Amino acid sequence: MSSAQDAFVGIAWLLLLPLDRYSRQTYISENALLPGQVHTYFGGSEQNVFRAFKHEVDFLAAEPDEIVTGRLEDIFKSTGLKAARQKYSYSSCGGSHGGENVYSILHAPRGDATEAVVLVAAWRNMDGELNRRGVALLFTLAKYFKRWSLWSKDIIFLIPADSRAGPQAWVDAYHDTPSNRSVAPLTLKSGALQGVIALDYALDHSFESIHVIYDGINGQLPNLDLFNTAVSIASGQMGMGASLQRMWKHGDSYKERLRTMLRGMVSQGLGHASGPHSSFIPYHVDAITLRAVGQGWQDEMALGRSVESVFRSLNNLLEHFHQSFFFYLLMQVNRFVSIGTYLPSAMLVAINFTITAIALWVQSGRHQTSKISAGMVASATVPLRSERADFQVIRHDGMVAMVPKEDLVVTERYLSLPLTLVVGAHFLGAVPLSIFNHNSEQTIATTMVTFGVLNLVGPYMFAIVLTRYFAPSPQQYLLLKSFSLLVLGMFLSALATLNFSLAFLIGLLSTPFTFIPLQLHSRAIAFGGSVILNLASPFAVLYACSQYWNVPVQHILVEAAFGWNVWGMRTQVVVWCVWWPAWLIGTVILASSVVG
Repeated sequence: MSSAQDAFVGIAWLLLLPLDRYSRQTYISENALLPGQVHTYFGGSEQNVFRAFKHEVDFLAAEPDEIVTGRLEDIFKSTGLKAARQKYSYSSCGGSHGGENVYSILHAPRGDATEAVVLVAAWRNMDGELNRRGVALLFTLAKYFKRWSLWSKDIIFLIPADSRAGPQAWVDAYHDTPSNRSVAPLTLKSGALQGVIALDYALDHSFESIHVIYDGINGQLPNLDLFNTAVSIASGQMGMGASLQRMWKHGDSYKERLRTMLRGMVSQGLGHASGPHSSFIPYHVDAITLRAVGQGWQDEMALGRSVESVFRSLNNLLEHFHQSFFFYLLMQVNRFVSIGTYLPSAMLVAINFTITAIALWVQSGRHQTSKISAGMVASATVPLRSERADFQVIRHDGMVAMVPKEDLVVTERYLSLPLTLVVGAHFLGAVPLSIFNHNSEQTIATTMVTFGVLNLVGPYMFAIVLTRYFAPSPQQYLLLKSFSLLVLGMFLSALATLNFSLAFLIGLLSTPFTFIPLQLHSRAIAFGGSVILNLASPFAVLYACSQYWNVPVQHILVEAAFGWNVWGMRTQVVVWCVWWPAWLIGTVILASSVVG
């Protein structure tokens, strides 16, 4: 009952976070940023420059990639900037993802090339759309920034071939850590990267507001000060709206706050890249993407002035972002919850596994005539404690107690079989981890079906072998469940400090494992329990998500493999080596009651 209460309180804790009492207004912690305190001059004649660059981009839209990158490099050089190109190629699911990045560096007149900020505008955004106005605006800002002598940090202008693999190849090469030999080194470099702003303006008309995208790979987030600076400038100084997590209209109600927070948790839990900025965050480079959305009266000059003001704030930084939060949940553009407030919810969900594991360990050491725990269904042949049981008088520190002798008997625990099964199940998770991350796109659907069928019948086949050849005792079943839940609780508790959302979601989906009964003598009930447990399996959840998002399962698996091979996404490790083994052990325990 205590473990169930912990899980319930953890969920209730999360639902309380959107309330005013538990969340806070956002604020700027780094005083040096001074967001919106400078007058911006971008506009006027720059509009004509933008139109000229936009015509160039429109002309290049239908040209081959070699011509496009060559012309983009020439445009940078025509503005008086040093420019270079970088070729890259990644392999994933039997396909090749390659291209060529173009970048340029504006050396700071008042700097020493030890620090730099980056402005990114990918040729195509995450949806594969031509970022025509974003690229044109980047060229316009490059020409505009070169006229000013106030910069104390170098400014790097980067145009990746796409928003997925291009930024990853560039930032890997910038830090000399490419994971692929097909990623070319950079011929031009500057100092340590202090911040990154990515532009996504694929619309061919004026926009209504700015959508700020901040999620990084593996659930990492940029410093909250960078997010607050962009929002403060866009909504305050420039008078344009700002949104996040695709909540275009936010009425600041509890329901909308909760929906925004949950959307952010799902995105963080998945651990995928949400924009070209995401590849920079694992290198401790704070980055966000500004995406123009809607249809309104805001034009590219307004977006350009916002970028100028953000860069003026970044130019004021005396040291790396460190004052504000790196762990937070946003429920509106100006409201957040810090890690000290939301972390207990995931810890409470994780601790319910640990408490159950400890209780089962204690139960396994008691004499066989002891009372069976509430999580077990007792066999009719197990003798209950006699009303005339022998008692022993115990005296300690002047106190006297009468304890049944049977409770003082310590039973030897046989650990080899339970430990072998739990360790083996977790190592077995490396099999699907390797198969799904290195399979071809043509066969990944067939592999998914095959593995799904094995997931249904495998636990019963394993249970038959286990019961016939090893015949585990009731104590060993207790220890098997205890060790499995102990490992699950340990992993989730540690994961909660790194990726809270993933730990909470996996813990929530694994909660049924806590209530798996032991020694069921009704095969119908045991089979019904295994059916319910199958509904909480990774495959069932994957299928449910594909139906909810209206995305084929094959596409999700291909994207996950791309994240593993290109971005270094590690969500799959948690799924296959933590969640799936715990589910497998629980299903085998129930299947043993069915086939035994």
